[in-house]
Amino acid sequence: MSLNYKQAGVDIDAGNELVNRIKPFAKATSRVGADSDLGGFGALFDLKKCNFKDPVLVSSTDGVGTKLKVAIDVNKHDTIGIDLVAMSVNDLVVQGAEPLFFLDYFACSKLDVEVASQVVKGIADGCKLAGCALIGGETAEMPGMYKAGDYDLAGFAVGAVERDQILPRPTNAGDILIGLKSSGVHSNGYSLARFILEKNSVNFSDKLSDKLSGEKTVGETLLTPTKIYVKSCLEAIKTGKVKALSHITGGGLTENLPRVLSKNVTPKIDYKSWNRPEIFDYLQKLGNVTDAEMQRTFNCGIGMVLVVAQGDENEVKAILEKAGEEVFVIGELV
Repeated sequence: MSLNYKQAGVDIDAGNELVNRIKPFAKATSRVGADSDLGGFGALFDLKKCNFKDPVLVSSTDGVGTKLKVAIDVNKHDTIGIDLVAMSVNDLVVQGAEPLFFLDYFACSKLDVEVASQVVKGIADGCKLAGCALIGGETAEMPGMYKAGDYDLAGFAVGAVERDQILPRPTNAGDILIGLKSSGVHSNGYSLARFILEKNSVNFSDKLSDKLSGEKTVGETLLTPTKIYVKSCLEAIKTGKVKALSHITGGGLTENLPRVLSKNVTPKIDYKSWNRPEIFDYLQKLGNVTDAEMQRTFNCGIGMVLVVAQGDENEVKAILEKAGEEVFVIGELV
């Protein structure tokens, strides 16, 4: 008997079909500097075409954690790719960098071309929101490594910033903290969220609230894509008034904000200065979670924080609001 790769669980033809399906998605993300087609051994990017004078490259990599389990259990795969892009490009803009290109890694037990193409379409949608090109990636079928129906994702983003515009810059007592509203849980804290739901026998198909007919289910709410703050924050950075940015991911405001501050200052945050999305109140009440645990696990409604000097907050706030952000002054440095 002659054995082959497909019998071992790896379908080369399915992989080729996926590449052909996702080529239009990648092409739709094309931008200055990115001209190569999918299918080569390496992806090319022409930095010179971007007209930087003295660029420094900035890179970031991330996944979406156990939010993937929600997507798989709910069988909704078209937005998880936006989360994947968001987690890396939001980190780039914190350094003052413009995202240039993105690559993804998709691993599974057996390739489901329809599911994978939905995921990659979401990645392309995220790239368009961030203004970067999807220039390559890798799909890996690994029978025996994953359970049937499961898959894993990782993303890799590269951006550039002029050397003299790298953030953060020194921060001082009296500086103002500007918070940008999150779209929900984003992509952190899902192990706790899923644990709370499991302990209370809540299904993803259950309604989050009975207040409105047609209210989203718990699963749909948890799958709300991570907000991509790149374009609005780059506009704010152009003013020269932004001293630092902090992407509020795992660790919440408690642990992420101090990472970009000078050592002699600490944030004083008014947690009542914005309205939390309903999902956070729901999870806190259901799991009897303390305020401190919520604040160090979830973003609690603020996905990005900008630090500006006192007196500059109104100008920066106006620019962010014009770019479509919901903006709050959430505290100051002391």
